[in-house]
Amino acid sequence: MVYEYSLKTEKQNFYNITSSVKNAVKRSGVLNGIAVVYCPHTTAGITINENADPDVVNDLLFALNKTYPNRMEFRHIEGNSAAHLKSSMIGISETIIIDNGKLMLGVWQGVYFTEFDGPRMRKYYVKVISE
Repeated sequence: MVYEYSLKTEKQNFYNITSSVKNAVKRSGVLNGIAVVYCPHTTAGITINENADPDVVNDLLFALNKTYPNRMEFRHIEGNSAAHLKSSMIGISETIIIDNGKLMLGVWQGVYFTEFDGPRMRKYYVKVISE
């Protein structure tokens, strides 16, 4: 089963989508298997990271911007090469084990949609696969 979600984003941010991934698992009725969270965009991504302290997201964005700044030397005509680099480094999907109907996330973990080139209307998908 594939579930589609839409998200309105700002320029750069991490959006906690854990509840929608949990909802997809619940709707599917799958008790044991995997959930694949997928982003079909080249300037956004999906990651799992800490969901308790919002400063972690701020630190991640700071570090990504320092590591992958916009540079005059980039040749991509749209001017968003840094966003493409960040998306490639974060990745566009995550796979999470489902056990007894629940995502096997750590106590501090959340699933995030990462935006590097907004504002945009974005989509992401959750595919739930049974054992």
